[in-house]
Amino acid sequence: MHEVTHAIIVAAGQGKRMRPLSLETPKPLIKVNGVRMIDTVIRGLHANGIYKIYVVVGYMKEKFFDLKREYPGVVLIENPFYDKCNNISSLYMARDFIGGAIILDADQMIYNENVLKKTFKLSGYNCVWMERETKEWMLTEKNGMVTHCNKEGGKGGWQLYSISRWTVEDGERLKEHIETEFEERKNTQIYWDDIALFCYPEAYRLGICEMKTGDVVEIDDIKELAVIDKYYERFL
Repeated sequence: MHEVTHAIIVAAGQGKRMRPLSLETPKPLIKVNGVRMIDTVIRGLHANGIYKIYVVVGYMKEKFFDLKREYPGVVLIENPFYDKCNNISSLYMARDFIGGAIILDADQMIYNENVLKKTFKLSGYNCVWMERETKEWMLTEKNGMVTHCNKEGGKGGWQLYSISRWTVEDGERLKEHIETEFEERKNTQIYWDDIALFCYPEAYRLGICEMKTGDVVEIDDIKELAVIDKYYERFL
């Protein structure tokens, strides 16, 4: 078994699908029923004994400065490429810390803190089994290992969530691959998840950490936000 030693929270994006709210507040700091999204992520990590947390910021970075006071152990990493590149740029800036990390997006609500447990067998993603059709990324597994990822979604498979854990060895491998894609190949418009799932799938043995529907809720746009928090219906 492996154990997470620290976390990387990706929080640099502009949250364009959350406008007009995100014109004044970065998406991870928007409150959902009175609680900021990023607070549920950090508190979930703390509940599992993970206190060393790197938060990658970019858009309205100054709005995140108070996190260092509110949560001792938080370190901010600036992503200067946030407005020109996809989120591969955020993990590129935090690439020295991938090994032994749990990596999470900041714009999700953690309702079951147990899904952020420290121990894991294989590098890989938190997933929910989906019988019905979904447009989210879908993983196929065999004998406990991921064999395929479909970006177009599907049904009867494992829906990928933005929570993943990486062994020290896979972290070093992922760091090298990110450097190759970002620095040498100038492949700046991909998701960092593309590295292990599509660019170099033969280099990784990925597993799945099972969750249940409702353990984590990803909020992509203001319409989805309004479903969870009726206050935001006025912005539709």
